[in-house]
Order: sequence, then C-alpha cells, then structure tokens
Amino acid sequence: MEGVRFILTDAQWAMLEAVLTKVKSRAGAPPETSDRQFVEAVLYRARTGIPWRDLPVCFGTWDAVYQRFRRWQRGGVWHTLFERLRDGLLDTVKVLFLDSTVIRAHPHAAGAARNKGDKKPKGWAAAAAAGAPNCTWRRRTNRPPWPRS
Repeated sequence: MEGVRFILTDAQWAMLEAVLTKVKSRAGAPPETSDRQFVEAVLYRARTGIPWRDLPVCFGTWDAVYQRFRRWQRGGVWHTLFERLRDGLLDTVKVLFLDSTVIRAHPHAAGAARNKGDKKPKGWAAAAAAGAPNCTWRRRTNRPPWPRS
C-alpha cells in the first residue's frame, strides 16, 4: 500500500470498528479485504473524486469495493454508522471532507468569456472599419436618376 495516504488514525478506526461490529451483517462469505481497508478505499475515493475504476490496486479490485459499498448503502450500514457516531467521528469526517469541495471547473463551464488571445483582425474587417461604407442607399423617387434635358 505504498504511495497511498490513509485518513483514519488508529483511535478513529477503533471507534468505527466498535460500531461496525454491531451494525453490519455477518451473512455471506467473508470479504477479501478488511473492513478498515474498505473504509479507507471509500474515503480515498471521496477525497480524490476519482471514478471507481481508478481505485488503486492496494484496495482490492474496484468492482469488489463498489459492490460492497452498494450493499452497505442498501442495507443502511452507512446511515446507521453516521447516526451512532454523531458526536465523536462525525465532526472529524466533516473536517476531512471540507477540502474535497474545492474541485474547480474550467472558466468556460461557468459562462466566462473566451480569451481570444492576441488574434489580429482579418484584413477585410480592418478595411471595413477604416473605410467608407461599400454601398449606399438612395432615396427612391418617381423621377429617373438621369437629368432631363
């Protein structure tokens, strides 16, 4: 698990583990990855904003982590976990995820004007701006345009 920073300290994990043993179901085969490694994978994904498929291999296969996350979501494990940890760990989690909201969008996505750079105007545009109009409108009358003799 080199190159991946973990979020949870041992004290925080001890609080989480105590609640998880009461909350999660024991049905089914035991997972390949530990609960701590799974929770770290979910926190890593939340912190970095990466897609599930881009999870580092040290957390196990991305599909296994995703399916386990969905099972916990459908089973209400996440909701119950946060309800029971409202006082202690919830404040820490809010502080940890505060930084993940600083994901920047490109200025064009927000409707900003495009930067044209130092583009030079086209030749015809410069000539039109500097010269007289290229056509004139004459008032129509019933008289012919040529003088009568």
